[in-house]
Parts: sequence; C-alpha cells; structure tokens
Amino acid sequence: MRREGTGPGAGAPETAPPRQEPLRTEFEFELPRGYVDESGTVHRRGAMRLATARDELVPLRDVRVRENPAYLSVVLLGRVITRLGSLPSVHDGTVENMFASDLAFLQDFYRQINAEGHTRAAVACPHCEESFEVELAGSRLGES
Repeated sequence: MRREGTGPGAGAPETAPPRQEPLRTEFEFELPRGYVDESGTVHRRGAMRLATARDELVPLRDVRVRENPAYLSVVLLGRVITRLGSLPSVHDGTVENMFASDLAFLQDFYRQINAEGHTRAAVACPHCEESFEVELAGSRLGES
C-alpha cells in the first residue's frame, strides 16, 4: 500500500517554469492618410514584420539607392510591409506612390518596432512636473 506524499516526486509541489511569450514578429498599423490604388480604393490598415539583417543589406546593392541614398527607406519598407488593405502584394513601387505623411509614419513605425520601442524616453516638465514621453530617434530611415 502506497501512502500519498511518499515515493518518487513526493515533497514540495513542482512549479512550472514561467511561460515565455512567443516573439512577436509582425505589427499592425493604420496609415494616417492611406495608399490610393489605381482604381481609387484607399488602403489604410496593414502590417509590418521585423527587419532582418538581409532586409537592411540587400537595398544597399540597389542602383536606385546608390544614386539616391534617400531611396533606401522606400526599398526597405517595400521588403518589410507584409500587408496593406486588400492589395495582393506590397513592394517598393507601392511605397514610392504613398503620400509623404504616410511614408514618414512608416519610417517612424519601422524604427519603433525594430528598436523594440526604445526610441522614446519618459521625461518630466521642470516647471509643472507633468510626465510625458519624447521621441529620441530624430533622423529619417536611411539617413545618418
């Protein structure tokens, strides 16, 4: 006869190791204005994945980037945007035809998700002591 609390595994109850959240690699966004396709449909909701080293290196070989370094962000965003509205695919040609405000939004969004949100700092006003956040990443994507 075996009594409870004796034998192998008896004693203090085992605690399960802390459950680790899976790495999030894709992030939803909504463009401030929206991309207008050839038929006039506006696409605002989309998703962007985390960039790989390859995503950042491959555009450097692109002739358009060599001729105009500011084009780097267009090519790079065309690689990492996985979905935009009902478009069948997103590529650098899509990004090229976006409004400037949407391009700026996507550049900032890229920087935020690839820096794990560490581009903001909490500060307090020296006069009223109100707390708020400031953006530390000042330059545009693809610029030094």
